[in-house]
This record gives sequence, structure tokens and C-alpha cells, in this order.
Amino acid sequence: MLVLIVEDDDRVAQFLHRGLREEGHTVDRCATGEDALRQGPSQPYDIVLLDWSLPDTDGITVLRRWREAGMTAPVIMLTARSGVDATVLALDAGADDYIEKPFSFEELLARMRAHARRNDQTGESNAVHVGNATVDLRKRVVLRDGLEHELTSREFDLLDLFLKHRGEVLSRSAILDRVWGMSHDPNTNVVDVYVRYLRSKLDSEQSEGSVIETVRGRGYRLRNGDEA
Repeated sequence: MLVLIVEDDDRVAQFLHRGLREEGHTVDRCATGEDALRQGPSQPYDIVLLDWSLPDTDGITVLRRWREAGMTAPVIMLTARSGVDATVLALDAGADDYIEKPFSFEELLARMRAHARRNDQTGESNAVHVGNATVDLRKRVVLRDGLEHELTSREFDLLDLFLKHRGEVLSRSAILDRVWGMSHDPNTNVVDVYVRYLRSKLDSEQSEGSVIETVRGRGYRLRNGDEA
């Protein structure tokens, strides 16, 4: 894989660089947010390891600007911060994963492999129909009513989960675990927010109800093709 490390701590960066090279990966490294903003979109990185604390800005700012610029590479945040609030902030900014320092190098490799498998599976898939919309899984866009709507990394992950369990009711806690990697947190409405985002891109004015149904007291369900 082609990997970008954004880490200002030379010791950590050298440890990651050496270990990833030994695993056969091609590795680039940036030490500042300014360099990362320039380097990130310049190559088709398979995965990015992004430190939260950088000398000139923070990783969250870098990540948001990457996503705004259309960069879709999976991003794993590396940070000494802990707690649900920090995790939610990183994931909402567009991170695909989150790992606290100090971490096991083997665990990091396993997470990288998991994201690589997901991307490989996505690349093999064809476009799928969801209600009156067509989803191009390769480009991560929704085609509806003659318009193209791009999906963010988190929106795509949520839609991918619904597609894999089409017709099934998924609880909010299950979605939170599968998409955000978090246990149940009654204080977050992130699932509801992202379901609204998806509905705004999938639902047509001609649709009778949303393709993503709210099942009261249970969660959400993506309607089967013969129902949509």
C-alpha cells in the first residue's frame, strides 16, 4: 500500500516508517499541517496515518480541509487524547478510524488491512439502485434526478452497512458500533444526523416516504428494492 504518515514526532514517525517499510509498504511522511495539506491530495494514497497534534495546526483541521477538497483516502487518527468526545470529533471530521497512543503496531497493521479489504470489495462492486437513485460505489456518488451527489467517507460507510443488511432493522447502537467503532452513547445523535444526510441525497421528491425507514423504538431499515 501507498501510505502517508503525518506526524511531527520524529521518534514515532521513524518507528512507523521503518515498520511499514519492513511490511512492504511505500511510505511518505509529513511533519506539519501545511505540508500535509499540500501532500495529501497529490498522490492516490491507500491509507493515511494522521496525528492529531501538529506544530502549526491540528489534525482535525487538516482532515476537514482534505475532505472538503474531495480527498477520499481512508484516514486513521493517531492521538494521545481519549474519551468519547474526542472520538466523535475525529469521526465527524471525516476520519475512518481512531487509535490512541501508545498503540500496538500489530493492531495498527490489522486496522490498515481491514480498510484495504473494504476498499478492494468496493472496487469490485457495481452500481446499485436505491429507490429512485443509483449509487456508484466506485466513485462514491449518488445519481438522482439528473444530479450527482458526492458521499463523504462516513456517509458511504453508513450506506454500505445498510446495503449489506438491506431489509433488516439496524439499531442505533449497532450502527454506532459498526460505522463509528463506538459503544452505545446515549448523549450522541451522530447516527440520526448522518441518516438525515443520506436521506437528503437518496430520496427523490417523487418518492413515497424515505428509502431509509425509521422503525420506532428499534432503529433504521433500508427498504428492499421491491418496496422502493
